[in-house]
Amino acid sequence: MKIIDLNCDLGEWVDENDSKRDAAIMPYITSCNIACGGHIGDEESMLATIKLAYDNNVAIGAHPSYPDKENFGRKVIEITDYELKKSLMQQLEVFTSYVEKEGAHLHHIKPHGALYNEASINNKVAQIIVSAILSSDFRVPVYCQQGSKLDQVVTQSGLATIYEVFADRAYETQLMLRSRRLKGAVLHEKEAVFEHIHRMIIDGNVKTYSGQVHPINADTICLHSDTEGSVELAREINMYLKSNGVQIAST
Repeated sequence: MKIIDLNCDLGEWVDENDSKRDAAIMPYITSCNIACGGHIGDEESMLATIKLAYDNNVAIGAHPSYPDKENFGRKVIEITDYELKKSLMQQLEVFTSYVEKEGAHLHHIKPHGALYNEASINNKVAQIIVSAILSSDFRVPVYCQQGSKLDQVVTQSGLATIYEVFADRAYETQLMLRSRRLKGAVLHEKEAVFEHIHRMIIDGNVKTYSGQVHPINADTICLHSDTEGSVELAREINMYLKSNGVQIAST
């Protein structure tokens, strides 16, 4: 039987409706990536989301970002290598202190937004991320895209990789995500999302925005909590996978 982890980026609270949305999504996922204060997040959101995940038996991941709340971490910013590493270490260390406070444990690390995308193509940024993880003495898997620079650097470091695909994002020919600045980057129609998921999880390939089909490996599939209708989509993706003989479990 095919086994897949269903993950979601959480703890990205702007108002109380976001915390309610996280609570509604949690029963349908098996791992989550919690904002660590780089792009958004504070002590209240981190502690509450960690507890929510722990209570729902959902694997807890750190979701560090460029230190850029103004752009929600979705823009590559000018920052020195030293300052980026320092920020990532601070985010990870603060977050894990809250994880330990709740009696839970850190399952994985997944970079957020522009940091994730840049690390997929930029070897230096990938090295900074891995260096920050190792310098903070974490030995947990890293969520990344198959064949990316981050995949290569993580593997070389001896850390484990968990290959991630995206339920609601279009791909380019190189298996990188299509930029959100471009048309068709985000899949909004439910039928398109299900077709996309079926190809990646059940058939083992992905149809790119240009129409090419490429093989792809998937250990975990990501749903973004800020996608419109994310709660309903999480429930329906969960049901769709199970109805197609896929077991949903954290890696």
